[in-house]
Parts: sequence; structure tokens; C-alpha cells
Amino acid sequence: MLADTLQWIGWGKHFGPLSGHQSKLQEEDRRKILTVFAYGTGLGPTQIAKNIADVSARQVSFVNQRQVTTEKLEAAICTAINAYNQFQLPRYWGDTKRAAADGTQWNLYENNLLSERHIRYGGYGGIAYYHVSDTYIALFSHFIPCGVWEAVYILDGLTKNKSDIQPDTVHGDTQAQSAPVYGLAFLLGIKLMPRIRNWKDLKWFRPSADDVYKHIDDLFTKDAIDWDLIACHLPDMLQVAQSIRAGRIQPSTILRKLGTASRKNKMYFAFRELGRVVRTIFLLEYISDDALRQVIQSAQNKCEGFNNFAQWAYFGSDTIEENVREDQLKIIKYNHLIANLMIFHNWRYSHFWCMT
Repeated sequence: MLADTLQWIGWGKHFGPLSGHQSKLQEEDRRKILTVFAYGTGLGPTQIAKNIADVSARQVSFVNQRQVTTEKLEAAICTAINAYNQFQLPRYWGDTKRAAADGTQWNLYENNLLSERHIRYGGYGGIAYYHVSDTYIALFSHFIPCGVWEAVYILDGLTKNKSDIQPDTVHGDTQAQSAPVYGLAFLLGIKLMPRIRNWKDLKWFRPSADDVYKHIDDLFTKDAIDWDLIACHLPDMLQVAQSIRAGRIQPSTILRKLGTASRKNKMYFAFRELGRVVRTIFLLEYISDDALRQVIQSAQNKCEGFNNFAQWAYFGSDTIEENVREDQLKIIKYNHLIANLMIFHNWRYSHFWCMT
């Protein structure tokens, strides 16, 4: 599969010496295929050397250390996504303007800076956080600690995505939302539509204290939106959004700063107030539109299915055997690349049989 896709779309062209000079490796394509296979499946260079003739563990690890970076892996992933998006058939499977985000735990050794014990999964590890298009292919991957609120990273996958598939709507689960995230997503032109557990327990805010609703008044608290606070800080919030759009700063960096309700953190209260407006409107749409709930559920199921698929492809080990954080992220990217190439490969053969 890796050999076929390398010939078809040339994803290996993104790997090469970090100096930018021309590679002088013998059997270069074979070495690249074996490197991606070794690290993306969890087998590692030692097992590859034991089972593949005329290649040593050092030759495989050399390519990984000297010719492959996270950025180069992202470029290769982007090539696979763009090739997948050139054809019409995947568009019948979903909407390219929608994506879903979800995380799954990957086991790590306990003695490293990223590893934490995950209460739900009951083990030490980190969270591989994927953004998956509604057409089933994954757009972006990240590796984050278990203890963070996943909503902090939900916008990174859309702003850093450089592929031809550019969704403007993102779905998630309960951890994929908070009031400041709704506010920032709104200013970035992104529709945040998560699947929220116990949504009825969230606070719904009135436009003003005098507003009363005949049938749904019990859903709302007595609190009203502070429009003056939003108007006062709107120029500053727009400046933050412009900085993100320009690539000067990542959304996760801002959202980590907006994670505290300190009285000195005026921007937090402004983003929270704007987010309350956006989330209340979304919740009204959510309870009144059965088709919307089905779309959100379907998109989230696709993302959870990709999580299982990616871990199935990592069949060589049940643990990421790297303790350096950058290397751990590279493992996730290798695995992400293999999963996307498998999706593209399977699609190409299914398309061939449909045409014949």
C-alpha cells in the first residue's frame, strides 16, 4: 500500500535532508517506505531490520532523524488529503465543509513529561487529538496531555490545516466546547456545533432581563447578556482573531490564557460573554432541529471510527516507546499518514471497481 501510494501521489518527495540539499541515499524510496512503516505501525527500526533483507536498524532510524520532521510529515499528509479530494466520490459520503474533533488515549511510559494518568481509560498516556473531515479522511493530528480540556485545541486543527479541504463547521463532544471557545470560534468564522452531554444543565442567557418566553422560559437563567462588556472589548477581540488568521499565534495559546476567571483577565470575561450568546443560539437550534442532531452524531461517529482505525494500524506495539515529546508527536503523525494513505488506497480500488 505504501509503495503504491508513493508511486501514485509522490508523498515521499517531502522527506529529504534538513539542509535542503539533494538526498544521496541509495534505494531512497525503499528507505522512506520502510521508515514510515516502522514508526507508523509501532514495529520500530529493530524489528524491520530483523524481517527485511538488506536493511539495518540504523538505516531506518537515520531517515527518521535526518530527513523527517513534524512539518515534513504534515506536508506528506496534506498531499494525501489533496489527492483524495480531487475525486467526486468522497463528496457523496459527507460534506467537505464539516469536520469533527475527538481524542483517544495512547499509552506511554510513566516516566516522561507528557504522560499522565487518564481517569476514564485507567492508564498512563497522552491524547491523540484528530480533526476528521466529514468525508472520512483526517485533516490534522495533535498529541496533548490527558489532563487538559480538549476544547483548548479544537480550533488549532482548522487554522493550521493547509489542505484543499477547508471546513468552516467543527463538531465535537462535551469537552470540545466552553463559552470562550464559542466566542473565539465565532470571530474566526468557524461554527462550533458539538454533541453536548447534559446540555439542559448549561446556563441559557436572556438578551435582557425583561425578556420572557412563553414555552421555554424555564430553560433560561435570570442572568442577561452584558452587551456593554462585549462592545467595550470587541476591538481587542477582533485583533486577537486577526493575529490568529495571520498565523502570528495559535488559538490554543490564547485559550490557555482565557482559562482563568481572574478579575485582571478582562479578555476572558469578554470572550465568555460573547460565547454565551453564541452557545445559547446554538442550543436553541440543537433542541429544535432533529436533522442537525443527526448530522452532529454522524460526524462524531466518523471521528471516533477514525480513532479506532488509526490505533488498529499501530499494530506493532501497544505503547509509544518514545520519551521525547517531539518524537511522540512524530509517531502520531507517522500513524496519521499511514491511516490516510490506507483510506486513499482503499478508495482508489473501490473507485476502480465501481467504474468497471
